[in-house]
Amino acid sequence: LHQQAEQTCRQLVRTQKEHEHLLQAAVEQAEGLEHSLRSAEAVLAERAAQLRDAQAQLSRNKLLIEDLRGENRRFAMALQAAELKQKSTEEKNQLLEEQASALKQLIGKITPASLSG
Repeated sequence: LHQQAEQTCRQLVRTQKEHEHLLQAAVEQAEGLEHSLRSAEAVLAERAAQLRDAQAQLSRNKLLIEDLRGENRRFAMALQAAELKQKSTEEKNQLLEEQASALKQLIGKITPASLSG
């Protein structure tokens, strides 16, 4: 009975040591997982900050694009006005050229008549 008790005691000690080793391994694994979790959280926080920066830049870019579109519309209207003014000026020039040609013809008719008269 004494031998059996010693054997049971040794078996209990072995089992207890195995459980301690398993517990130590579980603690180490938990610490490793906790470290991994902290690293992942740090990376996630950094990426979130990058996304916020990118979103802010995107908002600024959208405002710049809207400003450029407005400026482009103003330039287009100014160009259209300039083209209309150029067309009007060309029409006036054409009219003046026609009038000048008519005056030259008239002067050409009057000059020989006055010389002969």
